[in-house]
Amino acid sequence: MSIDLTDIQLSNAQIAWRAAQDIEDGAYVNLGIGFPEMVARFQPKGHEAIFHTENGVLDFGRAPEPGQEDWDCINAGKKAITTRPGTAFFHHADSFAMVRGGHLDVAILGAYQVAQTGDLANWSTGKGGVPAVGGAMDLVHGAKRVAVLTDHVTKKGQPKLVDKCTLPLTGVGCVTRVYTSLAVIDVEDGVFVLREKVPGISLSDLQSLTGGELKEASKVGDLICPEDL
Repeated sequence: MSIDLTDIQLSNAQIAWRAAQDIEDGAYVNLGIGFPEMVARFQPKGHEAIFHTENGVLDFGRAPEPGQEDWDCINAGKKAITTRPGTAFFHHADSFAMVRGGHLDVAILGAYQVAQTGDLANWSTGKGGVPAVGGAMDLVHGAKRVAVLTDHVTKKGQPKLVDKCTLPLTGVGCVTRVYTSLAVIDVEDGVFVLREKVPGISLSDLQSLTGGELKEASKVGDLICPEDL
């Protein structure tokens, strides 16, 4: 029997908000193209992350107002950004030296699949796919912590958290935490560990929507996000 998730699952903005709450003040953070970029909007009060983009910018500011874009200032996703005191520009090669040198605290990416071993598949050359894996393969092994934002299931209701990835891998054993539309889940010792779940779903139903083993933490909290996001 299928489970109706319409009224209980989180929106993309709510998932991004929850992920933002775990970013430490002063952390160096790379946000993946697309959905993960939303995380920058929801930094906790009093916290200020330093955002990095692969094309060579560090510590950029908020997105400009419509009509105020300077298209010489963009992020890796070709979206306009703003500068602020302290913003730095540098060569593409230097940017990847930062990534590969372990200078990023957190990389936050989207995903097609995450395996219970921490393997990540977030690119595909199939229909609607992208031509190559890009900088993600460097980010997942260069950042000190790798988090993933994703719907818990595909549009067809298939698990995106699986026992083994079937799509091309971005990295092996790299994911530490997954923020989904239904739960916050850590990857520990080859299993998914449930930390938080939305109140409207039972543990058994959540397990039925998860392709790998889902182990409960000693205390499972409620995943509560602002309703107006």
